[in-house]
Amino acid sequence: MTGIIGKKLGMTQVFADNGNMVTVTLIEAGPCSVIQVKTIERDGYAAVKMG
Repeated sequence: MTGIIGKKLGMTQVFADNGNMVTVTLIEAGPCSVIQVKTIERDGYAAVKMG
């Protein structure tokens, strides 16, 4: 089982580059350290790996 434990802070909306609105959930998790940054150029998508 893989997961992350956190506290839900709320909901909001962000806009993608193409103008589409995306609903997102804001979660407070921590303490966590960023151990890897994924980029579109290298990995095909953008993300951060936390541990």
